[in-house]
Amino acid sequence: MSLLRNNTFLMVLVALIVIVPLALPIAESMEAPFSGADDQAEGVIAQVAPDYKPWFSSIWEPPSGEIESLLFALQAALGTGVLAYYIGLRRGMAKAKDEA
Repeated sequence: MSLLRNNTFLMVLVALIVIVPLALPIAESMEAPFSGADDQAEGVIAQVAPDYKPWFSSIWEPPSGEIESLLFALQAALGTGVLAYYIGLRRGMAKAKDEA
């Protein structure tokens, strides 16, 4: 019975972790909730040197900030997967070497 009570507590905790940030109006007060360091740096450069002309432009600009965040998250997940695969491979090779 204690396991069921423990799982119920964890499910309520997960629900709170998901629902509370969505209910808080923090993102509404922010000017651009999905802006990153590049956008902030661009704003500072525009203030410091208004006549600055960028010497490079992107080949493709994502249609929205959310899609840009999605692509960044996918890139991070792919890199994490490759790194985890490599670490698992090396551990498996070391374990096989120890057993042999």
